[in-house]
Amino acid sequence: MAKDYYQILGVSREASEEEIKKAYKKLALKYHPDKNPNDKQAEQRFKEAAEAYDVLHDSEKRARYDRYGHDGLRGMEGGGFSNVEDIFSVFGDIFGGGGGSIFDEILGRGAGRGARHAQGEDLGVELALTFEEAADGVARRISLERLVTCETCRGSGAKPGKEPATCPLCRGHGQVQRAQGFFSIRTTCPRCRGQGRIVEDPCGKCSGEGRVRNREEIEVQVPAGVSEGARLRLGGRGSAGPNGGPAGDLYVLVRLKPHAFFQRIDNDVLCEVPISYSQAVLGAKIDVPTLKGKAVVTVPPGTQGGEILRLRGQGFPSVDGYRRGDELIKVVIDVPHKVSAEQQELLRRLAELEEKQVGSSRRNFFDKLKMYFG
Repeated sequence: MAKDYYQILGVSREASEEEIKKAYKKLALKYHPDKNPNDKQAEQRFKEAAEAYDVLHDSEKRARYDRYGHDGLRGMEGGGFSNVEDIFSVFGDIFGGGGGSIFDEILGRGAGRGARHAQGEDLGVELALTFEEAADGVARRISLERLVTCETCRGSGAKPGKEPATCPLCRGHGQVQRAQGFFSIRTTCPRCRGQGRIVEDPCGKCSGEGRVRNREEIEVQVPAGVSEGARLRLGGRGSAGPNGGPAGDLYVLVRLKPHAFFQRIDNDVLCEVPISYSQAVLGAKIDVPTLKGKAVVTVPPGTQGGEILRLRGQGFPSVDGYRRGDELIKVVIDVPHKVSAEQQELLRRLAELEEKQVGSSRRNFFDKLKMYFG
């Protein structure tokens, strides 16, 4: 069942416009989200009060509501708010005559929608790291240009000692309402560009913008184990907001430089290592690179080309510190393009022996080949 707007505001049906405004102010002060953080019930009461005020302070809406109830409001703008920011946008200043808005009074700020401190823009930069830096973690300083609050006017945009004035066109709402046939459309105020205020005597340093560009160095702490494409968020290190508002965030996109030996697979690293035919057959101890330096690996006798040997714990650490990946060593048998006469002779002797002592794998292959050709 639809709620009674008069009952929500706690006024009679004969209440004057001033009484309705006073009742709404009282409820807005009581249930404002800044005074009741994370209180869904208070937020709902705040929205209901704004919905009731939106209808009852407008003479046309109120007359249709009194006569037809909620059905009489169908097709008319207003009568409902999906979120708190919609309420701020519509009721930037309910007092008129240059008075401050009800919300600015609660928060101790100047008049109009533009006086509410909007957050600044987020910024993004790329940071190239070596495999070793990504594995161990590193502190890097990056240089970037961002908007910061003007120190001279403290973000107001006005000359020191002066204050911005409420926009006379939108009365501080930041938006204007235009009628087009049966429809009413709310658009950004063309005079104040949605700020709800205008700077008549601008600050000499920022030319009325309230922000100036500044190049600075920022230290980025990169955690160990960070991966390609990871985004690191530095809260409050983006551009400052207009009107002295809070700064946005800085997002650092991690890029890994190609490595001479390694490829990353999740938290493992893959390294291809060439060995000779004799090492593959007889086995050997070989030196291999790791992210921490050099290590010695044993190649078992009879190792096949493409076989993977594993070094435990020599990969990337997990960002959460749960475990460290491994180094995967892919064995590649190096076949020389040219050999000496002595090597040719030895290989021919080896080939003769191999023909006499065929291994089980080759024997099975040749048996299958004979059967295939009948």
